[in-house]
Amino acid sequence: MKNKRPTLQDVADLVGVTKMTVSRYLRTPDSVSAPLQEKISAALETLGYIPNRAPDILSKSKSHAIGVLLPSLTNQVFSEVIRGIESVLEPAGYQTMLAHYGYSKEAEESRIATLLSYSVDGLIISESYHTDRVRKMLAVAGIPVIEIMDSVSPPIEQAIGIDNQAAAYAMTECMIKRGRQKIVYFAARMDQRTLLKIRGYETAMTDHGLTPLCLKTHNASSFTMGANFLKEALAQQPDTDGIFCTNDDLAIGALYACQKSGIRIPEDVAIAGFHGHDISRAMVPLLATVITPREDMGRLAAEHLLSRLQGTPITQAVIELPFKIDIGESI
Repeated sequence: MKNKRPTLQDVADLVGVTKMTVSRYLRTPDSVSAPLQEKISAALETLGYIPNRAPDILSKSKSHAIGVLLPSLTNQVFSEVIRGIESVLEPAGYQTMLAHYGYSKEAEESRIATLLSYSVDGLIISESYHTDRVRKMLAVAGIPVIEIMDSVSPPIEQAIGIDNQAAAYAMTECMIKRGRQKIVYFAARMDQRTLLKIRGYETAMTDHGLTPLCLKTHNASSFTMGANFLKEALAQQPDTDGIFCTNDDLAIGALYACQKSGIRIPEDVAIAGFHGHDISRAMVPLLATVITPREDMGRLAAEHLLSRLQGTPITQAVIELPFKIDIGESI
């Protein structure tokens, strides 16, 4: 049988005061004397008391919680976004309620419904294309919503991100200007951001009179996937002299596979990734990559969300952040 959860009355009985006194302390600690503050604090610690916030939520329609919906909680890209979000929300007294949807639109529907059922005060979501049901839920929720990672797609209310298409175009063009003609693009997951990157790559190739070749999978990216893509690229196009990947995981896998096979980087094949993960900054050769401001993205999203909660109107529906092309040593 489970232990009974400590109640406000249990704390009051242990201290020898009324339940109202403990409640007053929880709302405003300075409303009781300093000695009593110490006694109540010690009792709360002893009993392991956790305040029930449901009455507060019902009476004030405020949960002081922000829902954050991400496609993955293990990807370094999103861990840095979370760090940026929490650097703002925690000092402001807000809790972060995290959920992930595994790049599934059906799961996104379910997770958003769940977050809304907990009366979150606002939402930060990472997808820019949603089902009709999601759009309807968000339209009637009556809370601020900010979409992150993409600055191109029309936002529901407000979006903060980078131009993924322009970033992919810039990296592809950089590789072309460094003499690469047979560049293959490795794509995984096939979410909206990946599709925008593919468009940028293909446009750059055709603008320079070159033929694009894109290898795609709906599976998760990994080092192994990058290595497998390399084999497939060389089988389809033996004279491949450049590889551009939708993220650093694929690029690192391809680079290691090249080294294992005696293919010189960048002399024989140039390789570039996307996002600038920590490991890519410590490799030999240093991986060329598009560096994206993930932590800044999360921080700005949280700042704008809090501003909206304080009644500040939206003055800029789309906030586009800069990306950086780092040529490293691999192109």
